Formats: sequence, structure tokens, C-alpha cells
Amino acid sequence: MSERPTDIHAEKAAPLLALVDYQQGSIVSREIVKKDAGTVTLFAFDAGQGLSEHTAPFDALVQVLDGMAEITIAGMPHQVSAGEMIIMPAHKPHALQAVRRFKMMLVMIRA
Repeated sequence: MSERPTDIHAEKAAPLLALVDYQQGSIVSREIVKKDAGTVTLFAFDAGQGLSEHTAPFDALVQVLDGMAEITIAGMPHQVSAGEMIIMPAHKPHALQAVRRFKMMLVMIRA
């Protein structure tokens, strides 16, 4: 098993999937970039976990890194699997549900 990194350094490769761990019955998040212009956050959702419907003032890009999620945007469900991405448009209601446990990278650009 690889060692879990504690810090992320610019100009150094990092094992993306190892930066956030699954936790039974929970959602775990780790912000890896935080700037005025936007954020990049990693999430690990245990099976059956999710985020209830909400809206955001900015577009958000979700890239599924492991597993599978159902992402509902404006009432339309989308199955998104490892290696796939989807854009959740600003001001449209969206929700996420782990079909099976999954990890994702959320990129929000505010500018």
C-alpha cells in the first residue's frame, strides 16, 4: 500500500487517488487548491452517501476518479463513472449520490 501524502507541493507529482480516503458511512473532502479565482477539492463518498439538491453561483466540473455516481442536474440523472466528467452549470439545481463508493475531483472557477 502506498504512503498517504500529507502535503501537496507545486511542481511535484502526487498520487491523486491516495490524497483522500474512503471512510465507512461518510463523505470525506480535501481541498487541494484554494484561490480567489476558484478551488479544486477531492471527495470520497462511501456507498449510499450523497449531497442533497442545491445550487451554486458558478459552473462546477466533476471528474469521477474511482467508482460510480449518479449526478442529477435540473431533475435529469446522469451515471458518471471513473474516467468520466460532467459539468454542473451555475444556478441549476444538482445533487450527487454514490451508486457505489466513488472519488471525485470538483473544480469550481469563480472568475
